[in-house]
Amino acid sequence: MKVKITSKKGLKINLSVLVDKRTIQKKLDEKLFELKDKVQLKGFRPGKVPPSVIKSQFGKAIYGEVIDSILKESSAKAIEEKKIKVAGQPKIDLKTFGEGKDLDYTIELETLPEFKLKPLEKIKTTEYEIDVDNNTIDKRIEEIAKSQNNFIDKTLDEKSSKGDMIVFDYKAKSEGKDFEGNEGKNIQLILGRDLFIKGFDEQLLGLKKNQNKNVSINLPENYPKKDLANKKAVFDCKIVNIKKPVDTKIDDELAKKVGAKNLGDLKILIKKQISNEYKNGLGAITKKDILEQLEKSHSLDLPPNLIEQEAKIISQGQKKEDIEKNKEKNIKLAKTRIKTGLVLNEIAEKNKVKIDESEIKNEIEKQIKTMPGQEKMVMDYYQKNPSAVTSLRGALYEEKILELIKSKITLNKKKVTLKEAEQILKDFTKKTSTRTSNENNKKNQKKTKIKRKNK
Repeated sequence: MKVKITSKKGLKINLSVLVDKRTIQKKLDEKLFELKDKVQLKGFRPGKVPPSVIKSQFGKAIYGEVIDSILKESSAKAIEEKKIKVAGQPKIDLKTFGEGKDLDYTIELETLPEFKLKPLEKIKTTEYEIDVDNNTIDKRIEEIAKSQNNFIDKTLDEKSSKGDMIVFDYKAKSEGKDFEGNEGKNIQLILGRDLFIKGFDEQLLGLKKNQNKNVSINLPENYPKKDLANKKAVFDCKIVNIKKPVDTKIDDELAKKVGAKNLGDLKILIKKQISNEYKNGLGAITKKDILEQLEKSHSLDLPPNLIEQEAKIISQGQKKEDIEKNKEKNIKLAKTRIKTGLVLNEIAEKNKVKIDESEIKNEIEKQIKTMPGQEKMVMDYYQKNPSAVTSLRGALYEEKILELIKSKITLNKKKVTLKEAEQILKDFTKKTSTRTSNENNKKNQKKTKIKRKNK
């Protein structure tokens, strides 16, 4: 096989490839021999059909299949031989081919741009760390304690009031008749929450244990039996027990109840939880700053076909009129994404950054730990969706590159309070939305000027 570059202009390269007829004949002979054991023809025993007969019957189809295979193999080798980084799908143009002839063809392709990485040390950014004070941790634990619904029995003389848990049996009738689902045993209601039937709770206030009470109320609109919806029903209720809420003691027992080893361990877990609530948002600000600096510090030409492909991905799911309206914006975003991606990949290649299978496995195991009881569902999701694994690999790869970049740049680590973190996130959101709004205004002003000129 002979390969030579016939032209090179910008990111476009043309290759000329020649595969000699002896190589093609050898491949044809191998294919005919392979088919000898598979082809069944009348008058011949299985596996005994001569290659010449196979050729006479299926020659054109076999030749086409062999040429297709040679094109795929030789074009990949030609690109590899010339060490070309291809952007998009190459175009192949056959010049000469046919049985007994050399295969002569050209490959027209766009390449990825070559560029020199700028020193990472020039990048400066801030990485935020949340300083969670003890007061905030204590407040969160108090909220957990309040949510535990800790109740003790009221005495026989004490009446039910808002916030109490009332336990009762009932039998209901509508228009004096029984209906399906009209009985209940040991029903628990926390009075004041109105979670049973609207208005039911307030009729159970002021009652004592073992007392009976007829509750007259309209069944809800969404009652399963449509013929009973909005109809009046009378519930004959017997109060089995009344419990009053008591403050849950904040101690090791509470900590164990919510999955911690003890109260000290719970405080550590709460601190980590609060920190993680802000970590992603603040991390996204740092990441955006790094990527913007990387993108601005590198100047490179981009293959038009890649820009077009990326713009199509960005506009997926949009209406036709919205695609046209956002065309310039989508192309600009596509260019930024491609440029940033190329710079990140170059950094990864220079530093031999790779993601192995064990890292993917560890990440899946981490996800499983955060979803107790749903382990099988998570595993099935990744086993049945190869694209999900590919997406996970991509996310881990980018994360690894960013961690490498952080180790080389000037990274100012700054501790912030929760209040400061909230303000930083608020300012970032406002800044992003303002920038988008300004871009849209400039675009509209430009359109207005064009219209005025046309007038």
